[in-house]
Amino acid sequence: MAEQAGNGEDDAVAEIEKKIIEAFEVFDHECNQTVDVREIGSIVRSLGCFPTEAELHELLAMVEEEEPTGYIHLEKFLPVMTKVLLDRSYRPIPEDVLLHAFEALDENKCGYITKEKLVKYLTEEGEPFTQEEMEDMLSTALDPETNTVRYRDYISVMTVDET
Repeated sequence: MAEQAGNGEDDAVAEIEKKIIEAFEVFDHECNQTVDVREIGSIVRSLGCFPTEAELHELLAMVEEEEPTGYIHLEKFLPVMTKVLLDRSYRPIPEDVLLHAFEALDENKCGYITKEKLVKYLTEEGEPFTQEEMEDMLSTALDPETNTVRYRDYISVMTVDET
C-alpha cells in the first residue's frame, strides 16, 4: 500500500512537470528549451499563479543564469516552478474579490467596462500595468466588436478551477 501512495505523489509531480513544460513550450518560439525572460510572467500566470512584480523578480533571480542572457532555460525553470505549484505559492485572488473589483469600476452596473476606462485604471492607478501587460490582458479580455470587457466572462476565463 505504501508504494502506491508514493506513486500517487510521483504521478502528481509528473503531471505538474508536464503542465509546466507545455506552458513553457508555448513561448519557446525557437524550440530550443529557452524562452525570453520577459515571457516568464505570462508562463507563470498561465499556470494559475499570480505573483506580484516583486515575487516575479525573486522567481527570475532563481532561474536566471549566473550571467543573465535574457533567456531562461527550461531545465532551470522546471524545478523552481514545480516547487511553486506544489507549495501553492502565488495563489490567485478569489473570484468574488475580482468580481467586486470590476463592479467597483462599473459605476453604471452594466456588466462591462469600456476599453478606455480599463486602460486608464490599470495604467494610472496602483501598481500600473506595463504596455505589454495591458496588451496581454486586452487580447484575452476585450470583446473586439463592442470594445468592452464583459468582466464576468473574463473572470471565468481567468480563474483556475481548484481541483
